Formats: sequence, structure tokens, C-alpha cells
Amino acid sequence: MTTTIAAPRPAPTRSPLPTGLKVTGRRVARAEWAKLWSLRSSWITLGVGLLLLLAFGTIAALQFRSSLTSGRPMDADFAGATTHTLALFGVPFALIALGVLGVLTTSGEYTTGMIRSTLAAVPRRLPVLWAKASVYGAVAFAVGAAGAFIAFGVAGAILSGTPSAMTFSDDGVVASLFGVGVYLGLVGVIGVALGALLRSSAGGISALVGGFLLVPGLMSLLPRSWRTEITPYLPSNAGESIYTLTHGTGSLSAGAGLLVLLGWTVLALAGAAYRLKRSDA
Repeated sequence: MTTTIAAPRPAPTRSPLPTGLKVTGRRVARAEWAKLWSLRSSWITLGVGLLLLLAFGTIAALQFRSSLTSGRPMDADFAGATTHTLALFGVPFALIALGVLGVLTTSGEYTTGMIRSTLAAVPRRLPVLWAKASVYGAVAFAVGAAGAFIAFGVAGAILSGTPSAMTFSDDGVVASLFGVGVYLGLVGVIGVALGALLRSSAGGISALVGGFLLVPGLMSLLPRSWRTEITPYLPSNAGESIYTLTHGTGSLSAGAGLLVLLGWTVLALAGAAYRLKRSDA
């Protein structure tokens, strides 16, 4: 009897890894875009921000119209109101929603531990921060600008024929409405930076709300001379000057306000970048 020995099979060859799949800023941005829209909370929060901007502007315009026709003395809060100021009454409320979502886009990954996978895919780290900030900043700008234009259109229709009526053709209106988008877009970027810097949803949201809403109110505790010098350079006051049509004494111009708010944004991003590079996830 003869024994047949089977010839050894050749070892399987691995196909070469696909080329051209380097980590690039564009690919990181696409990944962050996909992550943002894959969460139901993103849709809900952006919708809430848009709704707040529209609802408060519409309510303010309706209440002003009612005051004009009621025959009662005009409320002091409405003295000198225009279609523009009434339509944008909801900007501070939309700021909260869009800023909070900005914080959650980064702090949420630290809470769930997903940041480890993200940084493993992007070892250089900083492109993740730039991608999150640019993607969410663009989304917040689009929501803010769209909401401002729609709110102004609705308020204009409600106040048509009144002394406070304004249209899109009035001087500075279109630029001002885009300014709302710029303001809210930068607020979103600051929220992203605070979430990466503090790595805590509660901490980031507290810092955002405190910086934009609480600190301006506390300025009244300072001496008048200090208050006059400091208040225009706060993030909220600088941001408001971007879309304000009439700038009072002591307030910044639209260009100066934009530069100041950009400075605050760069400062927040610099702090977030430093911690991202120096600290482990």
C-alpha cells in the first residue's frame, strides 16, 4: 500500500490595504457632519432654537400691534421698538439652545467614551476640534440666519402700516439679519470649545450660560466707570452689536463687535486645543 501525502497549500496572501485613505481635514469634517445628524437630539435642539427665534419674535410683534390698537399707554419696554428689534427678540433664547448643543457635540463624546475611538482614528487630535467647530458653527449660522430672516418677514407682515414697520430694503437690515447668523454661529463654536475644554456637559453649559447671560447682569454691581469700560467687550454685548442697527454711545460698532467676539472664540478654542493635546481622553 502506498501513502499519498498532500502537497501543502500555499499561504493565503493578503490583499494590500487600499491607498488614498489618509486622514484629511475633509474626511474628518465629513465624519463629524455624519455624527451630528445621526443624533435625534441634534435635530430636536436645532428645531427648538429655530422655534424660539420665530416664536418670541412673533409674540413680541403681536403684542406691540395690540398695544397700538388698544388705546392704552404704550408699555415702556416697547418704547422706540421697530420691526427689527421686535423680530429679533428671541435671539437670546435661541442662543441658549444652539450654544448648549455646541457644548454637547464635544462633551457628549467624553461622557460616552466615544472620544477614544474618535482620537484613535485621528491621532493628531486637533483636526477633530477644528472639524467639530467648523461643522457645527456653519450649522448654527445657517439656523440663526434662516430664523432671523423668517422672523423679520413675519414681524414685518404683522406691523405693516404701523409707524414701526420696516422692510428688507431698509438700510442695514439684510446685513443685520446675516449678523444674527454670524453671532449664533460663533456662539455655537464657543460651545464646542467649552465642551472640549471642560469635558463636562454641566460645566460647559454653565460656563456658556454664565458668560452670555449672567455676567452681563452682574455688571450693575461694578462702579459706573468700570461698567462703562468693560460691558461693551463682554461676549454677549459684543455679539449684539454685530446685528444692531443703531449703536448707542459706549457700544461697539458692528465691525468692532465682530472682532471682539472672534477674539473670545479664538481664546476658547485655544484653551480647548491646549487641553486636547496635553491631556488624555
